[in-house]
Amino acid sequence: MALKLHNTATRTKEPFEPGNPPRVTMYVCGPTVYNYVHIGNGRPYVVFDVLARLLRQRYELVYARNLTDVDDKINAAAKEEGVEIGVLTARYIAAFHEDMAALGVRPPDVEPRVTEHIPQIVDFIERLIARGHAYEAEGHVLFAVDSFPEYGKLSGRSLDEMIAGARVEVAPYKRDPADFVLWKPSEPSIVGWDSPWGRGRPGWHIECSTMAETHLGETIDIHGGGQDLVFPHHENERAQSTCAHGGARFVRYWVHNGLVNMGTEKMSKSLGNVLRIRDLLARHDGEALRLALLTAHYRQPLDWTAQLVEESRQKLDRLYGVLRDAGIDGPAGDGEADPPSAVVKALEDDLNTPLAIAELMALARTANRAGTVGEKAEIARQLRAGAGLLGLLERSPSEWFAGRTAGEGPDDAEIDALVARRNQLRKERKFAEADAIRDELARAGIVIEDVAGGSRWRRTR
Repeated sequence: MALKLHNTATRTKEPFEPGNPPRVTMYVCGPTVYNYVHIGNGRPYVVFDVLARLLRQRYELVYARNLTDVDDKINAAAKEEGVEIGVLTARYIAAFHEDMAALGVRPPDVEPRVTEHIPQIVDFIERLIARGHAYEAEGHVLFAVDSFPEYGKLSGRSLDEMIAGARVEVAPYKRDPADFVLWKPSEPSIVGWDSPWGRGRPGWHIECSTMAETHLGETIDIHGGGQDLVFPHHENERAQSTCAHGGARFVRYWVHNGLVNMGTEKMSKSLGNVLRIRDLLARHDGEALRLALLTAHYRQPLDWTAQLVEESRQKLDRLYGVLRDAGIDGPAGDGEADPPSAVVKALEDDLNTPLAIAELMALARTANRAGTVGEKAEIARQLRAGAGLLGLLERSPSEWFAGRTAGEGPDDAEIDALVARRNQLRKERKFAEADAIRDELARAGIVIEDVAGGSRWRRTR
């Protein structure tokens, strides 16, 4: 079947038709590098890594994912630490790359940085001014929202809703409260560049429009990011890019992933409920985190729990176990087998990763019932090929099980303490709490056996 994607701009699932096949262009908004990324930040990079893998099966993909290395948050963080901005951004760019590698996210084809595109940004702004879509005021350059009648079409919001939702600054130099900044002045202590409007720095939205144009052209096939970027960031990108390009379509397919929730709240730094990827990696294998991020459909919210990660690890145990039992113990390689059609079909239906994972688990069960070693090995090769589209099963089974055993789950002393605590709770007739400990250990692959004189335990994997 043909690939179908849900297009935020039309609010429908549409067949994917690139503008210039077989070439496909995709731009995904990258991180602002002033801190470590959290697991909610990581979801779009995993999701669009899967889409990139799928597209490369059929097209010549050019995938750009930017790094925002100049921003007021970066300025504030560098000032607080007393370091140069470049020192701060270099640290967090390196950390971001490490975290993405641990999650199995392949590098994009192009990774532009804002600081390397200042001349192009200035040129972009000058075009908007020349065409009557932007104006200078008190050292600022602002986009005139009323010059673009389709403003708000992407997010589906009215102008009043957008002003309230963006908590825009009603500055005296603005012609309209909704007008947004393209360039702003920098005082001597803040990073800045010379421009026709004085020393300053770019606004947030103009950066992505410029980098997308520079590396992918005026019209790109796919623009991705989290749902929280639809407004104001992508709405503003669409407005300024369309106007700078003389009305040419900016993006053919807008694709947005849902947010990661902690309990009933979305994960965000402002709420103080973030889980940093590198902290999670200290306790869990990155592949388990990746699978956990793919268990819900990308457009739906994902509730992040310890149980979700544990269940994902158990699934990987079963999948890697199929490879091990089939005598396949090397890392993944090209050309081993074609991906199963059921997995491909699931992913081509708007990246239905939950269904694709279910198909992989079903294939694992089929392999376990195989009558011959040769039949099991063939199914295992198909399993690995299908998992590869999801960025899974790329290591050898021996590496997976060695790493998992050494780095995850409670050690013997911790298990002994939990079993002793369970025995005490049983004596106190607190059976619900005792059962909770038993269930927790069972999820970690540890079975408690009640015998005469007490309890004993054993690992099942």
